[in-house]
Amino acid sequence: MSELKNDLFLRACKRLPVERTPIWIMRQAGRYLPEYRAVREKADFITMCHTPELAAEVTIQPVKIIGVDAAIIFSDILVIPEAMGMKFDMIESRGPVFHHPLRNEEDGKQLKRIDPGKDLKYVLDAISLTKRELNGSVPLIGFSGSPWTLFTYMVEGKGSKNFSYIKKLIFNNPKLAHKVLDLLSDAVADYLSAKIEAGVNAVQIFDTWGGILSQNDFEEFSLYYISKVISKIKRNNEPIIVFSKGVHFKLDKIAASGADVIGLDWTMDLGEARKKIGGKVALQGNLDPTVLYAKPDKIKEETIKILNSFGAGSGHIFNLGHGILPDVDPENAKYLVQFVKEESKVFHKIDAKK
Repeated sequence: MSELKNDLFLRACKRLPVERTPIWIMRQAGRYLPEYRAVREKADFITMCHTPELAAEVTIQPVKIIGVDAAIIFSDILVIPEAMGMKFDMIESRGPVFHHPLRNEEDGKQLKRIDPGKDLKYVLDAISLTKRELNGSVPLIGFSGSPWTLFTYMVEGKGSKNFSYIKKLIFNNPKLAHKVLDLLSDAVADYLSAKIEAGVNAVQIFDTWGGILSQNDFEEFSLYYISKVISKIKRNNEPIIVFSKGVHFKLDKIAASGADVIGLDWTMDLGEARKKIGGKVALQGNLDPTVLYAKPDKIKEETIKILNSFGAGSGHIFNLGHGILPDVDPENAKYLVQFVKEESKVFHKIDAKK
């Protein structure tokens, strides 16, 4: 931590005293920024992910433009299934599409074990390059999808409303589901370990589709494998963040997974979560992303509610409850960041004196 000029994010992850609440924004390197769109005009999304120089450029943009306290490496969660042999396209209006989804044992047999140092070297190169260019200004976060979320995309083949293919598979062929989830757990753990070795200061596991499962199924098909990944990550003191969207009902179990930080979506009460699990883990979140469509006074009002809900003391990283939306005005994001930086100081006066 000592080589960083700004280590607020890392200290908050460890629930150490901070002078103010750190802030970063999920999907902060994205289409809402004109500077990102200018790079995107030169290359398609997957080419950007595969090109370290472009990935580094857009990773650093929000640090310079909106002043966030951490960078998150520009990439996509689906680089893992891609490296395992499943090609996908990113369709602008529809999101990711796998042309040959995984539906049976034969499809499962086609998946290969990955070596991140070879198969995902372009991501590791992007991390090294980004670290050099950040020059210790802020920490760098690496990330992966959870095994369950990756598996859901691989089976559905694209976004879904009712998730019928993945639900059919886990109910009718749980043996195959567990076999692939096991393979994915190894891949995710190896990938995040390689990112840490390449220089990231923290990692986040995105369990975007954890909330589509019933409580028992969540434990069996998602949480079990998140815990397995965390137990296998090779790290020194780098924090691990787990963000399970829509999973109100298992916060205590997620907090026992080995994670240092739990991300909360905007439908959860931050203060209640702090009472329940704030003694075990730091909390990240959880402003409704659509608040950034509002005028500054409303952004200010909703931000104060979040800060008040968590209350005084460390252990809070301010973030949105999901990714920033592509049609948000960058000035509103900038306003949010600056307001959190100023307004949150009062919640850390006792910390600052320690």
